[in-house]
Amino acid sequence: MNPKEHGEVFVLDDGGEVDLDLGNYERYLNITLTRENNITTGKIYQHVIEKERRGDYLGHTVQVVPHITDAIQDWIERVARIPVDDTNEIPDVCIVELGGTIGDIESMPFVEGLVQLRRRAGRNNFLQIHVSYIPVIGGEQKTKPTQQAIKSVRSMGLIPDLIACRCEIPLSDSTIDKVARFCHVENSQVVGVRDMPSTYQVPMLLERQGLVDLLRDILRLDPAPPTPTNAAGTSLSLYQRGQQTWWRWKELSIGLERHFEPVNIVLVGKYTELHDSYLSVVKSLEHAAMRCHRKLELTWVDASHLEPPTPSSTPPPSSTLPNRSSSSASQRSCANSSATSSLSSQTITNHSRYHKAWHSVINAQGILIPGGFGVRGTEGMVAAARWAREHGKPYLGICLGMQIAVIEYARHCCGLGGATSAEFDAQAKDPVVVFMPEIDRRSMGATMRLGLRPTRWQDGSEWSRLRRLYGNDKPEIWERHRHRYEVNPEYIDRLQEAGMHFVGKDEKGERMEVVELKDHDWFVGVQFHPEYLSRVLQPSKPYLGFVAASAGVLGPVTRELETDAQGVNAFPAVNGSLVNGVGKLGLGEF
Repeated sequence: MNPKEHGEVFVLDDGGEVDLDLGNYERYLNITLTRENNITTGKIYQHVIEKERRGDYLGHTVQVVPHITDAIQDWIERVARIPVDDTNEIPDVCIVELGGTIGDIESMPFVEGLVQLRRRAGRNNFLQIHVSYIPVIGGEQKTKPTQQAIKSVRSMGLIPDLIACRCEIPLSDSTIDKVARFCHVENSQVVGVRDMPSTYQVPMLLERQGLVDLLRDILRLDPAPPTPTNAAGTSLSLYQRGQQTWWRWKELSIGLERHFEPVNIVLVGKYTELHDSYLSVVKSLEHAAMRCHRKLELTWVDASHLEPPTPSSTPPPSSTLPNRSSSSASQRSCANSSATSSLSSQTITNHSRYHKAWHSVINAQGILIPGGFGVRGTEGMVAAARWAREHGKPYLGICLGMQIAVIEYARHCCGLGGATSAEFDAQAKDPVVVFMPEIDRRSMGATMRLGLRPTRWQDGSEWSRLRRLYGNDKPEIWERHRHRYEVNPEYIDRLQEAGMHFVGKDEKGERMEVVELKDHDWFVGVQFHPEYLSRVLQPSKPYLGFVAASAGVLGPVTRELETDAQGVNAFPAVNGSLVNGVGKLGLGEF
């Protein structure tokens, strides 16, 4: 999928490539989802067609209603019973996001399916929240769009139980009263979701409006019973665990207002026009910055702008400009002058972008190169990686960013001037990055190395700054992957002899997973995507180390994590991070 059109492709433990919204659910709810949680029109129609081919419908005519709508309901009910956290219990509540816009033809079967699901689920087992926008025009909050939206969904059979009103400012009492009156709900069922300084403060905004009590009342939810003793031997009910998590969340998010000291990070990427292309990366940086008690200042740089302006951007000689014999000399002169002026303007723009991009890189406290595909902008990335290495700037390379670090090091430290990736040049003399042999070269969809996979620390890597963050006592870590290229095994010895350390490899010891420089404060590249497992209360370790090094607090952060690991952690964790359980959060000042 094109990142500039769809935004980020989020990867799940089972290798499912899904919409970025599922990443938001995992981060905020601290759950682990599967590809089955991603329901699409294509999946439903394929499922129904397969049933028809097997003869499950006994030759009856297959229609949208009831066959497609029944398949939608069956899918939701089946997936709703799958455990999503470390309790391994069947969830009490399943959230279903009906995306799109009411009236769109694509969503009509899903609308009808949910209308029928309300009846199938029964009373007090189904709750609909309708999200609507309240614009402010001339200083007045307008409710007409919301009234019309509610009227439309009601005409299709969807009856909202709660109306969540998005607005830039708090809803006035008169606005709430008007929405309630014309949409046939109580005032308490109108929830104002105004803009907040941080999205992490939105849960507290909803709690103050009594959302938890409303949900408990409508769905008849009771406090969860105590769970069996956990890993530390402490009996702790789900309710108590939730309360502790809620307390930590509030302490951290309220503290955002006190984090005045900034940490400036520059993101050098290929798809910087659409920031959603790197949504998980940005969220991971935010998690790490909060943990380090810093205010994140993120600068976006298009990697291609770091490449010197090409000769084609300079104005051609006047003899190459259009010259029509029928034009007068003055007309030709004006045309030449206009064309030269236009080309000169373009040249100035190119040079301006180049110098502005480098100004951002040079003045940043840390340089991050995330994943991506294709050759465009890669030379700019190589230049940024070289700057970070030679000037002691903290550097973090993710997937492609790790491969870029290897290419840069091979060129300037191993004497391989033509080193590059087979992705960029299939005929390269020194392809230090190659296509993985087991990957299908003919098909592009879902053919990459995907999902949760182990990375094993190598002997003698105890010095690794990244390994210390994960915990030196852990022989391996588990992270999610999404790539089809790898570091060429034929060049490993030469790279290591020059000083590049591959401290983490796959379970077979054949594929390079983590690269690090020993004589650098923080120069780390990882083949996996740690942003997919970053959580609000427990940041991803590569991002945490990177931000901490950029802010000058890597030592204190590392020592605090090591201290926490030696103490009693009441909640089980994976990789020392918040994957399926609630991990301990240290909030000590540095």
